[in-house]
Amino acid sequence: MKTEKLTVYDVIIRPIITEKSMNLRAQNKYVFEVHPSANKSMIKQAVETIFNVKVKSVNVSNVKPKPKRRGLFEGKTRSWKKAVVTLEEGYTIKELEGQQ
Repeated sequence: MKTEKLTVYDVIIRPIITEKSMNLRAQNKYVFEVHPSANKSMIKQAVETIFNVKVKSVNVSNVKPKPKRRGLFEGKTRSWKKAVVTLEEGYTIKELEGQQ
């Protein structure tokens, strides 16, 4: 298996903005889509470097594809990796809060 070298900007793909993820922000938790081969320590380092915050913990889960149908075509959505990042007390990610 070929190992690829990921930079901190390759690890975090995008923030997940849903009603559930917005409710988690009250608990100082942020949800991101991350690279499929990223691990917890890589995600922690990437969030701390990009957003200049202190990370308390990282929880990672693989999101499985769901079956979808478009007429006769039957397929699946893509699978992806999700990370819920908990920040230390007193830290927020201003870029995701809408206050700049």
